[in-house]
Amino acid sequence: MAAIGIVATDQAPKAIGPYAQATIVGNLVFTAGQIGMDPQSMEIVPGGVAEQTVQVMKNLTAVLEAAGSSLDRVAKTTVFLADMAEFAAMNEVYAKAFGDHRPSRSTVAAAGLPRNVRVEIECIAVR
Repeated sequence: MAAIGIVATDQAPKAIGPYAQATIVGNLVFTAGQIGMDPQSMEIVPGGVAEQTVQVMKNLTAVLEAAGSSLDRVAKTTVFLADMAEFAAMNEVYAKAFGDHRPSRSTVAAAGLPRNVRVEIECIAVR
């Protein structure tokens, strides 16, 4: 059985519960869901879903880099939205962050997200 490595970086928000920012199993990185929280202030960034998605992508980038990976090595994402009506605004930021890379993705509406954020994104990447 492969060992499970734990990823922790100060460049992304500290875990606000009993979980790791990411785990590593073999060559795969599994991130925890990232929200639009500034890692220095531990406060949600001001603005709506677009501004929060910008911060989410920064947080995912930091966690992936700490794990020895990057956004261009992401195989799968799951996006949780507080309201599917905000899909287009999230998607514009998401597409810009990933550039030409297109990981597979699921997007679901969630009845409630941590700290009442508008968006949360998790991913699986290759190291």
